[in-house]
Parts: sequence; structure tokens; C-alpha cells
Amino acid sequence: MSAQATLLSTIHGPADLRLLSVEQLAQLAEEIRQLIKTTVSRNGGHLASNLGVVELTLALHYVFDFARDRLCWDVGHQCYVHKLLTGRADRFATLRQEGGLSGFPSPAESPYDPFFVGHAGTAIATALGLALGGQIRGADERIVAVVGDASLVNGLSFEGLNNTSLLHRQFLIILNDNNMAIDATQGAFANYLTHLRLSRSYEDLRRRTKLLVRRLPYVGAGIEQTLGRLKEGLKTTLLHRQIFEQLGIPYFGPVDGHDLGALIELLKGFKDIDHPVLLHVHTEKGRGFAPAQQDPCAFHSTQPFKVEGETARLTAGGDSFTDAFARALAAQMHADPRIVALTAAMPDGTGLAQVRQRFPGRVIDVGICESAAVAVAAGLARQGLRPVVAIYATFLQRGFDQVFQEVSLQNLPVVFCLDRAGLVGGDGAVHHGFCDVALLRVLPHLVLLAPMDEPELHEALRFALACDRPCVLRYPRDRAERLGAEPVEPFRLGQARCLRPGADAAILAYGSTAGDALAAARQLAGERLEVAVYSARFAKPLDRDLLAALLAEDSPRPVLTVEDHALAGGFGSAVLEAVHQMGLDARRLHCLGLPDRFLPHATRRRQLADAGIDGPAIAAAVRELLHRPPMAREDSTHEQDQQNQDRPGGKPGQTPDASTGRRAAHLAPQPS
Repeated sequence: MSAQATLLSTIHGPADLRLLSVEQLAQLAEEIRQLIKTTVSRNGGHLASNLGVVELTLALHYVFDFARDRLCWDVGHQCYVHKLLTGRADRFATLRQEGGLSGFPSPAESPYDPFFVGHAGTAIATALGLALGGQIRGADERIVAVVGDASLVNGLSFEGLNNTSLLHRQFLIILNDNNMAIDATQGAFANYLTHLRLSRSYEDLRRRTKLLVRRLPYVGAGIEQTLGRLKEGLKTTLLHRQIFEQLGIPYFGPVDGHDLGALIELLKGFKDIDHPVLLHVHTEKGRGFAPAQQDPCAFHSTQPFKVEGETARLTAGGDSFTDAFARALAAQMHADPRIVALTAAMPDGTGLAQVRQRFPGRVIDVGICESAAVAVAAGLARQGLRPVVAIYATFLQRGFDQVFQEVSLQNLPVVFCLDRAGLVGGDGAVHHGFCDVALLRVLPHLVLLAPMDEPELHEALRFALACDRPCVLRYPRDRAERLGAEPVEPFRLGQARCLRPGADAAILAYGSTAGDALAAARQLAGERLEVAVYSARFAKPLDRDLLAALLAEDSPRPVLTVEDHALAGGFGSAVLEAVHQMGLDARRLHCLGLPDRFLPHATRRRQLADAGIDGPAIAAAVRELLHRPPMAREDSTHEQDQQNQDRPGGKPGQTPDASTGRRAAHLAPQPS
């Protein structure tokens, strides 16, 4: 094995990194790129963004001591190099795997990660808080925030920039500009950065970077002298009335983000400046791997892929709900020219990239600005159009106030399509969509729907676009398998759909959990238990006629609700409230949903089992409610689940210990 191939094995922490020469750092950079490419090709993950920050991350850890200084990553999905340099290289093969390293910064893994991070726009404000805390305490640790050009347009980023005026101490903001979010960066500010960026040629960028380095003062020069010489060195690169300068933040750049030696010298010059400054670094997404350089969108957050020389073949992931949504929306847009789709920098992840190819003028990307996406949609609706906001469930949380103020209060017919609702697999806790129902069902006028498969998704979208009220559809990051018989019944406001009859028990499944409910019913049928299964379809309004029938006094059947959502405030909670309001006996009603804890990254199927809402767990819950002994389980992967189920406190009707419980079940309070 060559010396180059063994450099990373010598890095057990940033202190080891500082023992290397700049030439060795360049070798290490290539080794890191190879390891990231190999690991992501096997595990999936964020590839292009991490390949783009290799030199920048090396330079940061070479100059700063983040054992005491603080480094905040915006979004956090570009932290793989950081993990490799901070004592986690020996576990890197476990990236995004159950029990392994997270794909995002995690304080549970390392003191080098000050925050769990997964949403954009947070780094400047949280780092500002760290800097203010140091200022108040009189501490002298250095604070660095790394924010991308796409994240910088987020409103929270500008709020953070505006409040740097509170600081009278060191604070370095690094603008990592690669002209990309997941898709190309959108908006006027993106155009502004393009003009700022010295893009005439790569060689020109390198020359200007070296010009700045030559202007660095000699070691030991005063801070003011350092700042003055740096500004003098970049006079030719600054535009008139530069926006950051107008906010009171001295700006420097753009500089070449792949010139390791220059970056190290620049950071040495910046690290002790005693007030906020911004360094604009130009990097290339996907650098060092041709497929990711040529198509950074496809290799932003990728499934496992096969490397074939200088090419890569993405592994087919099956037909997903995202694909099904794209087909359904395109069909509706073809039939109705009023429909306009919006995304907040997620055209690929939400399926709108496919739709944009057919309707380029009717798909709007507002960048990483979820609040703006919702507010713009309200304006479109007021103009008589039918806006569809396609967004991840976890990101709609960022636009909640606009859903309330601009949409619900006005009762405007905006359709929200929430991808990645529920458990999301490898991205883990930062991306689980577990609280959308709880947040949104408190808002008047909103209709909440959850289709169980692709045919229902088509019908749900057709219903929502014809509705004169705001509607919210949720669906998971999963395959959109066809579950029910066709033709599928049209959606009617507040009406559930019976998927199979059964006299022994009934399951009300909200959304895609109907698939696991049907699997449980089939398993129980082999045990001579007939369980009815319903696709609930609506969390608001509920099918009260069905609830009245299921909980009638002459019906002894237990009734379970199942949802891929938190129990608190979710679908089951809504059912309990309705049953109480209707004066029905709730003692036979039980709720299964996500436990009151953050579920770590694993496969989505494993997470569903951990939450107790997969087929075997639902079947076990029905058995216990009917006082039937458990049958031998064929799937050995669920042996641990059975052990957890049998532990004290693990029975339906009780809330398990949130730290260890496999199943989250709830029983309405018994009368005393």
C-alpha cells in the first residue's frame, strides 16, 4: 500500500492533521475523496457537496483548534470530511447505517459537533449565539460559521447577518459558494453572487487568491494592520456598494476554495480579527468525481450507486411516492392550466424536476425559502390560480406561520403536498416528518389527507385541486405499491375507504400504514382472526359515521388507529377527541404511532419496526387486545421486537418508556 493510501489512517484527530505538510494535505484530500465516494456508493448519502468542501475543511481544521473553538455547518450534510478529521474515520463505513454515524452533525457522536443540524439557514444565527455567549463570559474561543450560497438566501441567515452588529469580538463567516443548492441556486441574490464571483477563468481566480495571500502581513502584525492590508489586497475584487459591507461586515473574496496552501494562509490571517468578517470561497460541487461534477443534482443525496471507472450507475430504487406524485401532478396540470407548482430548492427531491420538463413556465423554485414559497402560493391563489406547494414535511415546519396567516386565515385553495412524511430512513431525526398533522389540524379550514398508494394519491390530488379550501396531502419516502383493488373510489370529504371486512377487530390506517395494516390482517387471517382494515384517508375532517359504527354499543371489536406520525396531536389523537365529543365508549380504541423520542437513522423498515407500526407489530397488538397467544414469527429479524413486546410495560394500552419502547400505543383513559 502506498504512503498516499495510508495518510488518513494516521489522522485520529485534528492535532494529527497539523503534523502534515501542505503537500501531504493535498495527498490526504484525494484519499478522503476516494473514501467518501466509496462509502456513499455503498450506503447512499450526500456526495457532491462533500466532495466540494474537502480542501476548505482541511484548511479549517489545520488553522483552528475546534477542540476549543467552535465550527457551525449550515444544513450539515457537507460534514463528512469534518467527521473523518475528528476521530470518526474508523467508523465511517457505518455512515447512515443503523447504529452507525449520522449523515449530519451530531453532538451525540463528537464534541466537535456543537449542534444537531439538518435544516438550512441556521449556522450564522447559532454561531452568533455562541459568539455572543463568549463575549458575555469573556471567553476567547474562535467562532466559525460555514454557510452555502443557497442557504444564505434563507431569511434566518439574513437575520443572523443583521445581528452581527451586536458583536465586538472575532466571528468568521465563510460563504461556501458553489452556485448550487440541490438544483441551481435561484433568485436575485444568486445572480449577485455570480457577479461577485471571479468567473472569467479558473486561472484568474487563482491569481487573485494569491494576490490576497501576498498582501497578508508578517507574523505578529497588529489586527488593524492585518485588516487594512487584506482590504487593500482585494480592492480590485470588490464591487461598488457591496451588500455585506453595507451590513457592517467586511467582505473578502471570492477566493479559490481548492487552493489548500492559499486557504491556510488566508485563514491564519483572518482567525484573530476582532470583529465579524465574511470570506467568500468559491468551490466546485462534486469535485474529483466526474459524474458528480457533471450532474451535482443527481449526486446531491443519492441512493447507493455502482462506480464504473469514470462513470457511475445509480441503483434503481423502485417506483416511489415522489414519482407517483410527479405523474399525478403532470396529469392534472395538463388538464387545468390554472395549476402552478412551487418548490423551495427541492425540484428533484419532490418530483417537480420531472414536471418542469413538461411545464417549464408553471414550476417556480423560490430557493431555500419555505416561508416565501407558502406566501407566494397564497398570492397566486388570490389571483385565481391553483398553486401546489411540493415540500418535505419536515421543511413545512419552517413555513407554519405563513400557512396560518396567508393561507388558513384567508381560506385560500392552496394544496400542500408533503413528501417524506413520517420516518425517512438514513437521514434520521433531522428529517423525520413526524409533526405535520399535529401542527396543521389546529388551523381552521384546512383539510388533511393521506393517500395509501399511487391510485389513492392520484385521487387525493384530484380532490384537493377541486376543493375550495386549503388541503394538505402527506406521503412517505417509500415505494408506492398498489395496495387496494381498482378502480379506486374517488375521495369524498371526510370519508374513509374499507379495504377488507372483518368481525374480530378493525384497523383505521392513516396513509401508507394501510400497507402494514393489510399485512397484519393477512397474517392474522391465517390464525383464524378476521380483521377489518380501512384507509382512513382524512385526519380532518374525520369519518364520524364510521367511528360511530365501529364503536357502537353492540360491537365488541377493538379498534386500532395506526399512523406514521407522532401520537401527540396526530390522527389517533384526533380520533380520540372525536369519539369523546360524540359520547362514544373509547375503551376499545387504541392508538399506534411514533414514540415520544427521536428515532435514529436506519432503514425505513427498521424504523417502522422500532416504532411498532410495521405489520408484525400491528398483528401483535391485535392479538394482545383479543387475548390471543402470539404465534411463532417467521421473520427472524423481528425476534428482538418480540422480546421488547413481551417486556413489562410493553402492552397495548400503555405508553412505553420513550427511551426503550418499541411500540407506542395509547388507550383512552378508563373510567374509575
